[in-house]
Amino acid sequence: MENIRSYKELRVYQAGMDAAMRVFELTKGFPPEERYSMVDQMRRSSRSVCANIAEAWRKRRYPKSFIAKLNDSEGEAEEIRVWLEFARAATT
Repeated sequence: MENIRSYKELRVYQAGMDAAMRVFELTKGFPPEERYSMVDQMRRSSRSVCANIAEAWRKRRYPKSFIAKLNDSEGEAEEIRVWLEFARAATT
C-alpha cells in the first residue's frame, strides 16, 4: 500500500472535486432568478466538501479536530443532496 502524501490523492477528495465541478456546470443552466439563492448555495456547499477534507488533512494529528472537519464535510455533502432535491422538484 502506497503512502498518501496529500489530501489531493484521497479518492474521497477527488470524488468531491468531480461532484463540485458537475454542480458548477449543471447550475450554469439554471434560471436567472435562482442565481443568488439556489445556485449560490449549491455551489458553496459542494465546494465546502473538498475544503473541509483539506482542512481535516491538516488537522489529522489531532483526532477530535480531524473528525470534526470530516463531519463538517459530510454535513455539506448532505446539504448539496437537499439542494439537488429542490432543483429536481422545481423542474418536474
